[in-house]
Formats: sequence, C-alpha cells, structure tokens
Amino acid sequence: MAIIIDGKKTSEDIRLEIKEKVNKIKEQGGKIPHLAAILVGNDGASETYVNFKVKDCEQVGFKSTLKRFKNTISEKELLNEVEAINNDPDIDGLIVQLPIPDHISVQKVTDMIKPEKDVDGFHPINVGRMAKSLPSYISATPYGILLLIERYKIETSGKHCVIIGRSDIVGSPMSILLSRKAYPGNCTVTLCHSRTKSIKEMTLQGDIIIAALGRPEFLTGDMVKEGAVVIDVGITRVPDPTKKSGFALRGDVKYDEVAPKCSYITPVPGGVGPMTRASLLLNTLLAAEKSIYK
Repeated sequence: MAIIIDGKKTSEDIRLEIKEKVNKIKEQGGKIPHLAAILVGNDGASETYVNFKVKDCEQVGFKSTLKRFKNTISEKELLNEVEAINNDPDIDGLIVQLPIPDHISVQKVTDMIKPEKDVDGFHPINVGRMAKSLPSYISATPYGILLLIERYKIETSGKHCVIIGRSDIVGSPMSILLSRKAYPGNCTVTLCHSRTKSIKEMTLQGDIIIAALGRPEFLTGDMVKEGAVVIDVGITRVPDPTKKSGFALRGDVKYDEVAPKCSYITPVPGGVGPMTRASLLLNTLLAAEKSIYK
C-alpha cells in the first residue's frame, strides 16, 4: 500500500517553523523578511497565485509588497521598477509573476533582478551556482520536491530516477539536483522528453519517477514498476460536469492505476503544489538572513 506524500500537511509544518523563526527575529529586534511581487496585467491564474503569496507572507509574519501594473507598461518602465526594488534595502526577495506581456522580454526582466533577491531561483547566476553545487536559491517547485523527499526520508542514493519533462522550471533542475553528491541526490538520472523513444521502457526502470510534462494522466499503471516512488508535478484543468466549477484537477499520473504499485506517491491536488509556495517563503527567509549571499 502506497504511502501518500502529503504536501499540504508538510507545507503547513514548514510555515509553522518559519513563523517561529520570525517571532524570534522580532523578539531580538532583527530584520523582518520582506517579499515583493510584481504583477503585470490581470491574468486570472496569476492574480490567484499572487494573492496566495501575499496571504502566505501575512501568515508567517513576513512583510510583503505587491506592485501592480497595466499590460501597457513598457519594457523599460518595468525594468526600472525592478531596479528600484533591487536598490531598496528593506526588500529581501522579488518575484515577477509570469506570464508577462509579449512585448517584454522575460529574460531581460529575470537578468535584471539582483541574484541575492532572486528568490524564484531563475537568475542565470543562481542556476549556475545550483549546477555547481554552490549555495543558491533553488526554484520553488524543485525545492519543494527535495523537501518532500527529505521529510519522508525517501532513500535516493544509488537509485535510478526517471524524470519526464525537461523544462527549465522543473525537469532540468531536478536532473541536476538529484544527481549531485548530497542528500537528496546521488541518483542515476534519466531525463525523458518529447523526443525520447519508448518512454515506457525508461519509466519501468525508475525507482523514482518525477512526472513534469503537463499532460494529464500520461503516466499509467503499466509504465511503473512495483515499489516505485512517484512524484506528480503536473496540474491540468479538465472538464468535469459533475463538479460545481465544471472542471477537475488532474496530474500527469493516472493515480488510481499507479498508486497501488507505489511505495510512495504524491496526490494532485495536495502534493507538490502547496510545497511550491512554502519553498518561496523559505527562500525569502534565506535572503533576509543573508544565508546564500553573505
């Protein structure tokens, strides 16, 4: 019987730990962590995410600043706003919520954020430091997965980890993190993607499978060996007339088929998702403590 990896409960535990740390900082008259977020336009999903992040900050006792701009903001104006936050000594971390309008270069905006305030972990310097196993901010979803593996004491050393999906947000960083000489790590990693032939052959060898390709119920029961650890990163809305909202959330894993074969599995929702938010708070705390960049 699979042990269900409860991301909701784990993320709540982490928040309580952060809140206790912030209370101690307050008692000692120290610097309260401060997260800033920039939101351009009014994309519904982005609005929801940013509002969650503001609430998360309130819950753990962080300060937060939300800067909203219209879709019509120019690239130069947005870069100036980023630069102003870079130069604000009270703000420890900055996230620019994606997507942003097409006339603005995501890369230019990412590059403009000071690496020491890049709590999303997307700046090339943080990515490079991660790849070289130097202290860095690890982007929120991979960090969340590492924390789940750690807190559930899942053995990774010498295991074969098969990752489906090579995005620079999840798949690629996970392949680096799980192959490095550390815990969680020391895995032999196979990275599968849209050009991989016979993915099933690969996944059947996986002691640990991370499904992160954004295709609902892609990983089926016949693709998984007995006792595998399965981490489902996907979350897609699919029509469901039985639901009040008219849709259901599905992961990349066909849960009912795969779960009976697993030793551990993450559900969707309630698995990796809540951990992503908790990881952002942890990165902001690290930024305030100057743990990564002294």
